[in-house]
Amino acid sequence: MEAKPGVKSGVAPVGAREVEPGSMAGQAGSRAKKKTGKQGDGRKTRRNPAHRYPWLRRITLGLLIAFGVLLLSIVAFRFVNPPITPVMGVEKLHGATLRHQWVPLEKISPNLRLAVVSSEDGRFCAHWGVDWGAVRDAVKAARSLKGVRGANTIPMQTAKNLYLWTRRSYLRKALEAPLAYLMSAIWPKRRMMEVYLNIAQWGLGVFGAEAASQYYFRKPASRLTRHQAALLAAALPNPRARNPARPNRRMRLIARSLERRMPSMVRRAACVM
Repeated sequence: MEAKPGVKSGVAPVGAREVEPGSMAGQAGSRAKKKTGKQGDGRKTRRNPAHRYPWLRRITLGLLIAFGVLLLSIVAFRFVNPPITPVMGVEKLHGATLRHQWVPLEKISPNLRLAVVSSEDGRFCAHWGVDWGAVRDAVKAARSLKGVRGANTIPMQTAKNLYLWTRRSYLRKALEAPLAYLMSAIWPKRRMMEVYLNIAQWGLGVFGAEAASQYYFRKPASRLTRHQAALLAAALPNPRARNPARPNRRMRLIARSLERRMPSMVRRAACVM
């Protein structure tokens, strides 16, 4: 039966492909998503921050590499003596003549080890990098206006001398604590004391106990007396201004106080004696 002119037949021609209404709607929706960058419900699609902010990925990668290098250096310095420190480098750039000679801890007088613990870090053998009791005491002293009280530990000062700078700043303090914890976790106490006594500054261009002992007292560090050790320890907080060979009145008072305290600190310093 022939179809009437002007009237569409409901039967599709043979060989023609049927298009379902649902597929057409899906194609239209996908095109709309591509154009608008939105999901079907109108919400924006989430993009990876690393693709949106490539600089963030570079900074993160740089920080991870820096931390890896730092960690490797701390592990290496557990066994290898640091050849130079940033503080030494700055002194050299300023034209100072460096006096530095590394000696093992066994060749540094027990008097100096005891004097440094008594002066700088009375709980050195008990804590793992930071003495929070000393920090609380320092905060209380500052609030009561009784004067500034230091809370630096030997690991914190070692971290400062080995990796950071001498100028005081909140950034340096923020970096000292985690470095002190990390170094204390990897190094034993005796190694920490050995590195500290070999890189500490004792004057313009004078670094380490051996160089300081030779420069000020004309003798090796192994032969330092208790009084000489107390004078060297008293100079550590301000090595550029305090001269152990020619101490002023204030420095002599500090050294005498240290000498009186040292016998009672022997047990507390047992880890390095």
